[in-house]
Amino acid sequence: MSSGKLYLIPVPIANDALSSLSADVYTHTEHLRFYFAENARSARRFLRSVHAKLVLEEVTISEIDKHKGTDTALLKKWLKEGKHVGVLSEAGCPGIADPGAEMAGIAQYMGAEVIPVTGPNSLILALMGSGLNGQSFAFNGYLPLKEPARSQKIKELETRSRVENQTQIFIETPYRNDTLLADLLKNCDKDTRICIAKNITGPDSYIRTKSAVHWKQKIPVIGKVPAVFLILA
Repeated sequence: MSSGKLYLIPVPIANDALSSLSADVYTHTEHLRFYFAENARSARRFLRSVHAKLVLEEVTISEIDKHKGTDTALLKKWLKEGKHVGVLSEAGCPGIADPGAEMAGIAQYMGAEVIPVTGPNSLILALMGSGLNGQSFAFNGYLPLKEPARSQKIKELETRSRVENQTQIFIETPYRNDTLLADLLKNCDKDTRICIAKNITGPDSYIRTKSAVHWKQKIPVIGKVPAVFLILA
């Protein structure tokens, strides 16, 4: 058993949307001094935004390497030493389509307490606002990048949605948002409902659901912002 604890700390989805954070985020980050983060610079900026008087020199942040991944040996060391460790995602909740899941798994294996802190989750907020089936849904992460695998996956998800009456949810790297929308409109049936949810909780938050044929009448430009896509055939 480990006496250390792992806190999964949500951060705003949209830039500076601090009002979307729960009080628990402020409470825990006031005391945590050891973190893992996808980007150390943005993690420090976030911590300073929620605690103006925080002395950042007293905070240790291990950046998750894009190629090598998390320093799992350091995580195990900190937890064994009884340190309480925070995980910061780049947007939304850690552990959902990001390296936080691996760390939570390690902590669970070690017998350390894992504490998911409440906060903004783009997937659930998008589903709530979409008007699509919220009783049966599946998150599929990122779709394949290359053809024909990409089109095949879209058609496969559409078929599953139709057969099971299940909302299919996926995301994309922001600079490929508009390409993904074009691929959805190319491959989905005209009556399939498609929801675009972008920059949720931001001042320009946008959640719209239309059939594919109606989207084609006026295709929006999504741009390079956090976005979630949902379909229901």
